[in-house]
Amino acid sequence: MLRLFKLFLLLLLSQNIYADSHDFDFDFIKKGKEDNNTLLIIGGIQGDEPGGFMAASLITTHYKIKKGSVWVVPNLNFYSIIKRDRGPFGDMNRKFAKISSTDPDYDSIQRIKEYITSDEVKLVLNLHDGSGFYRKKHIDRLHSPLRWGQSAIVDQESIDTEHYGNLSEIANEVVTSINSSLITSKHKYRVKNTHTRLGDKEMEKTLTYFSINNKKAAFANEASKSLPLHERTYYHLLAIEKYMDIMGIEYERYFPLEPMAVRDVIDNDIYISFYDEKIQLPLSEIRSHLGYFPIKKDGSLEFSPSNPLLTVIKRGDGYAIHYGNRRLAVLSPDYLEHESIDKNIDVTIDGKEFTVPLGSIINVDKNFKIKPIKDLRVNVIGFVHKKNDEAGVTVNKNRLLKRFSIDKSGKIFRVEFYKKDKFAGMVLVNFDKNPNTTARVSYFNNKNYKSSTNSL
Repeated sequence: MLRLFKLFLLLLLSQNIYADSHDFDFDFIKKGKEDNNTLLIIGGIQGDEPGGFMAASLITTHYKIKKGSVWVVPNLNFYSIIKRDRGPFGDMNRKFAKISSTDPDYDSIQRIKEYITSDEVKLVLNLHDGSGFYRKKHIDRLHSPLRWGQSAIVDQESIDTEHYGNLSEIANEVVTSINSSLITSKHKYRVKNTHTRLGDKEMEKTLTYFSINNKKAAFANEASKSLPLHERTYYHLLAIEKYMDIMGIEYERYFPLEPMAVRDVIDNDIYISFYDEKIQLPLSEIRSHLGYFPIKKDGSLEFSPSNPLLTVIKRGDGYAIHYGNRRLAVLSPDYLEHESIDKNIDVTIDGKEFTVPLGSIINVDKNFKIKPIKDLRVNVIGFVHKKNDEAGVTVNKNRLLKRFSIDKSGKIFRVEFYKKDKFAGMVLVNFDKNPNTTARVSYFNNKNYKSSTNSL
């Protein structure tokens, strides 16, 4: 099995994003058991279409393929996603007919072409967010034949291939399925045939047209840019699931396919860990700025995110955590020597004793106490206390200053461990009584895949 994501790349210290765009390579994830009936899902070919790349990302993190084979590229143009731009070097979806070897997108185009033309792949699905609402007859500015949103796209009625060549029939089947689960009737899907071969010079340059010219059934799914992100993602997931059904691919989804449940998964189930998981940060309510964050003295930052749309970028004096189009937080570094230790932490939580590894998030109701550890000093960030070492001290929630929490609600605090002046690790103390928080922590700790980075 190919690596799901690249592990622990070092963050480079260059500050010129444009010059180093090649470091934002896309991820390629294989799910299920490899066979000759593989679905290839592609998101993020245009960085200003978050519904598409978010849906592809959720397939990698929140779906289990029980039968069949699915390949996913959730962030094909990752640099474009970070820049929130359709295409910093021009529209990548217009480079499949011809591209110069000096084009910054050249390597990505050549690599995705290899996946498309692989013998295993029988159907290609490219996810987009399109303008307005496609309608066969002109209604108004947002509802017309010139719009793309809420449509299943085919380049022609059919292609001469052994598998799934009846493009229009399949697209109509997908549309019928989506329309049975609409949020509102105004979101109705339709099939849009671009009739590319009849002389559409722009569409001749696209990924789907390249695919069908290589005897691969190919479709684009368009969700409307007029809709909020979670609704776009919801419609993309409806489409993906129907394509999987058509191909006989069986799957398990880890959340209910409902618009608000999709929003919750997008916004809340995101984490990032650093330095071999010695530090873990839940990102759903992270403050926009975290000060004195312990980073290795040489400036390198090794990290592993829970989602392929997460990355960290060195910008100026800080390290910015990005999630798709959004910048979630900036870490202001405290450059320190790091000590590699392999010790568990004994902690008393509300009167009960536990042993946890560094990097844990521990849930507390009223108070906690870290048992003294030989050669390690404890620093509870935000705790007002005169001692230099806060091991053995009972820490009550009301003694913690909320402005030092890592979250906007003032409920999650850092407990840092040092060996002399060297940083050794961290645990987080969570005073949030919401049971969903505990569930998300448990889910992250038990994920069965490793995570990627894209670094600059």
